[in-house]
Amino acid sequence: MGVHDAPQWLMSTFTRACVGAGATAPADEVEEVGRLLLERWSEPGRHYHNLRHLSDVLARVDELAEETHEPDLVRLAAWYHGAVFDAAEHASYARRGGEDEQASADLARTELTALGVPSDGVERVAELVIAIARHNPGTDDFDCAVLCDADLAMLASEPQRYRAYLADVRAEYAHLPVEEFVRARIAILRRLEARTHLFTSPLGAAWEEPARQNVAAELHRLEKELTRIEAAKPTEADAPADDVT
Repeated sequence: MGVHDAPQWLMSTFTRACVGAGATAPADEVEEVGRLLLERWSEPGRHYHNLRHLSDVLARVDELAEETHEPDLVRLAAWYHGAVFDAAEHASYARRGGEDEQASADLARTELTALGVPSDGVERVAELVIAIARHNPGTDDFDCAVLCDADLAMLASEPQRYRAYLADVRAEYAHLPVEEFVRARIAILRRLEARTHLFTSPLGAAWEEPARQNVAAELHRLEKELTRIEAAKPTEADAPADDVT
């Protein structure tokens, strides 16, 4: 999905969120910033962290919006949470992948300030963008809980869509060797499985069980794949003897 294929409601969502957050810039300036963001989300190599993901996160935020204090700031944080992305820039997919939350937060500060969003709102958006890296909101931070839950909601997808999500993630990190990717993905899944709750907002709790089922099934499959990879490696006994003739 590229910029020209983006649903019309996406731009309207950005414009309304900016106005709701207090932006004072003319409509054409707001739309230009939105257009540039759409271009960022449409960059080559974004097989998963693309416009479809942005649309999904925004839709999930709308589902959970009644639990937020400042829904327009949460929507703006959704727009910016993956605005700066380059899968090839990071050696360890397990550590953070291609999302650069700090750079995305800095971009939000620059652009939203230029649009006249009040400084406290700008800082709150930047704070939410940075917080999504941990997916561990405070117990009383409902806005952060909704944003994190919306970002992780794909984990609760029905099986066919979950498989498509996995294929997109693998394509995004196709430059990683199979074993490196499998090990990194296992590390991520084990961290997810160890969490007491994957979703922390009251409405998001409905996604907990299907998400855990998907995570457990994927982890089981990848652990079996890693076992096969390790078994296929040559051992010292298989190595050719030194030529001493």
